[in-house]
Formats: sequence, C-alpha cells, structure tokens
Amino acid sequence: MNIRPHDLLWLHADTTLLHIKESWVAQQWNAQQPVVVRRDVMRQDRIPIGVRGSARHQRAAGWVREQDVLRIDTPEGLLAHASDSVFRALPTVEAVMQLHQQRWSWSWGVTGSTGFALATGLPVLHASSDLDLLIRAPQPLQAEEVTAWQQQVSRLPCRADTQVETPVGAFALNEWLREGRVLLKTARGPRLTTLPWTEDIK
Repeated sequence: MNIRPHDLLWLHADTTLLHIKESWVAQQWNAQQPVVVRRDVMRQDRIPIGVRGSARHQRAAGWVREQDVLRIDTPEGLLAHASDSVFRALPTVEAVMQLHQQRWSWSWGVTGSTGFALATGLPVLHASSDLDLLIRAPQPLQAEEVTAWQQQVSRLPCRADTQVETPVGAFALNEWLREGRVLLKTARGPRLTTLPWTEDIK
C-alpha cells in the first residue's frame, strides 16, 4: 500500500486510533471523517496520522494499523472534486480550479483545510481561508516553470502556500526561492539544507 504524507485515509468503522492523548478525539472523531497521514517514521504496519477537531486548534497525532485503511484520497486526486464541490464559490476552491486549468510538468495537489473540505464536504472553509498546495518533485524543479507557477499563484483569489515534496522530505517553495536554503521536514525531524533532493544535509 503506497501511503504518503498528506494523504487522507478513510478507515473501517471499528477502527481504533492508537496512542492518541487528546481527550476530545474520543468525542469528536468517527470513521465518517478521514485522518491525514503525517510525516514520521513508519513502524511495522502502523501509519502515523493526524486528526482534525471541530476547533482550529484541535489537532491530535496518533497511529492506525494499515489493515484499518479502507480508502485513500491523495492531494492530487482531490483536484477532480473542485469543479462540482459545494464550496466551489469560495476563493480557495476557485483558486484550485484556476491552477487545474494549467498544464504543469509535475504532479501537484491540494492539502490542508481545502483538501479536507473537498474530500468530506464538511464546512471547514471560509472566505478568508488560505490554500495549501503540494508539488511532487522527485527531481529538482526547473527554475523557469517554478517562476511561472509562482506568478500564477500570486494572481489567485486567496493567499496560497506551496510545499515541495522530494524523496527526502518537504520544504516551503517561498523559502527556497527567497533563501536558497530551506528547513526540510523529514520523517526524522526538520533539517536546514541547501540540498533538499539529497540525503546530504548542509
């Protein structure tokens, strides 16, 4: 089973979330809502996940067994839900549709609240929500296309942040363009590097 950070996992109804410390999870979470894969070291057949609560500050980290996964919604797959979403008039969903009309050489998708709303139909978005985007980049990005992407993003009807996923971890595209050095989020923690596509951290 190919499961990656930011994927939304739908679980079997009798699933038990493991190693959850926050008490609100027992009252608020049920299998009719997906959990999100978070970045951590995989442990045997257990997947690191995060749980969203009804309040913005309510986020909990835990684990699920791989056998409990019923379905996976990827950030890329959620793009297809934008045009017929009940939230299509909201700025972040409108922005997704605008970007989706363009051709890009990389695979990309939507995460965060917008991705969650597209997957579930739950009203977690509002007119001032930010948009979280993800670019899959197994190889270094070409500067010309990155510039074109950033220009398009700057014209969107909402604030948008892009995270770039490499084989080693993920980093903020804005930081990369501004500094040339990034805080790379890896399964073993964040590392400062100028080489986000390699294991060598400098």
